Amino acid sequence: MDKGKGKRIAGAERVRLAAELKAAYEGGASIRGIAESTGRSYGFVHHILTEAGATLRGRGGNTRSKPSS
Repeated sequence: MDKGKGKRIAGAERVRLAAELKAAYEGGASIRGIAESTGRSYGFVHHILTEAGATLRGRGGNTRSKPSS
């Protein structure tokens, strides 16, 4: 999936890349994982996913609510 670090991507190629990255993210890949596999930065991948209309997941951690007393 390497698209060349720092290479500008515009037009139809950007739309195609955005669709690929969105599909990978919605398939369970993390933003960091996608960034690493494509040779792109976390920020670039985050921006492209947002541009593509992906619903971004929360950051994780403890998602359980505190017990009510």
